[in-house]
Amino acid sequence: MGDELRVRVGPENGDFVGSGHFALQAAVDYVGSHGGGVVEVAAGTYELRNAVHMRSGVRIVGHGSKTVLRKAPSVTTRLTEDVDWYHHHITVEDPTGLHVGCGIVLQAKHGNGDRPVLKGAVVGIDGRRIRLRRAPHSQPRANFWTTQEATASTLHPLVTANWEQDLAIENLTLDGNRAETAKLNGNHGGCVFLQDCQRVRIAGVRAVDNNGDGFSWQVCDDVTVEDCLSEGHADLGLHPGSGSQRPVIRGNTVRDCNIGLFWCWGVRYGVAEENDIARIRSHGMSIGHRDTDNVMRRNTIRDCGETGVYFRPEDPHTRAPHRNVVEENLIGEAPIGVNVDSRVRGVAVVRNRFEGADGRMECGIRIRDDVSEITCAENTFDGVKTPIRDERVVAI
Repeated sequence: MGDELRVRVGPENGDFVGSGHFALQAAVDYVGSHGGGVVEVAAGTYELRNAVHMRSGVRIVGHGSKTVLRKAPSVTTRLTEDVDWYHHHITVEDPTGLHVGCGIVLQAKHGNGDRPVLKGAVVGIDGRRIRLRRAPHSQPRANFWTTQEATASTLHPLVTANWEQDLAIENLTLDGNRAETAKLNGNHGGCVFLQDCQRVRIAGVRAVDNNGDGFSWQVCDDVTVEDCLSEGHADLGLHPGSGSQRPVIRGNTVRDCNIGLFWCWGVRYGVAEENDIARIRSHGMSIGHRDTDNVMRRNTIRDCGETGVYFRPEDPHTRAPHRNVVEENLIGEAPIGVNVDSRVRGVAVVRNRFEGADGRMECGIRIRDDVSEITCAENTFDGVKTPIRDERVVAI
């Protein structure tokens, strides 16, 4: 391939100059509107009040640890007037901290336990009256009423894409500023958050300290995440989300998250290999509802509070995570190495090494009593109190 369109963003000089999301977004939009190309982000710290919204055909490239996109501190305020699903204005108790152009999230508490979320941007401020631009496409048709503790918060991903394709995010450091921001559920945000995208490459990105997920992609096909760091998040390190097909998750390092790699609903034909996952509060990897035909191989999973690899319970069995392969992994320092707690068929747990030298691993492989079809072969166990607990076997 010959020359391609390439622009540079920098805090002090470049084709686009600035240290906030306006300059970055202008560069991405310019390149996207001209058929694609590269946005180079110069070394520096960029404080973002809204996400950088990627466009099809655009590749955004930083300089590793020298290029830091940091989330600005968030504010949360109550709504003082009801908002129906079709409204584009809100009235808030305190507009302090709201700025034109900033990202905003409306949330409420419904009686059935649901917490509707609406993402958008502030496009006008008149006292306590705020005009919004709702994010396009699949926004919920939800109401945000004062009787449901409705709030507005300045929350957003750092880099996001919605209904885009053929894009790349490379060599950036994304700082979620967890200590100064409210929590945003990983179904709606992350240091990187993708919704309904195709053919995305994320490489060499350091995502740290987010009050939510590190990398999350929902209903996205052919996403590759490789050679990235995901560390210090409140929730999930890597979150291939509902309906995502053929994810490739390779060579990443995950530390200090609640769950390392969470296969969400209906994730299929994925590969997670050669990842290094450690210091996880619950499960190193978790797989469940209709997550089928995935391969987890040659990963190192250590120091997990509950399980190295957890097959989540799903009933009826038609919703279980069938035909997944766990092979050639090193799993250690967890109470259970692999916990098959679901009515699976066609699952293989083979050629793994389980290490319990620290005395924490009570069981290497636990198989629930109603599992119909599973292969366990050529696994090795060192210092594990019970190598395999097959609850289908009834002692006589």
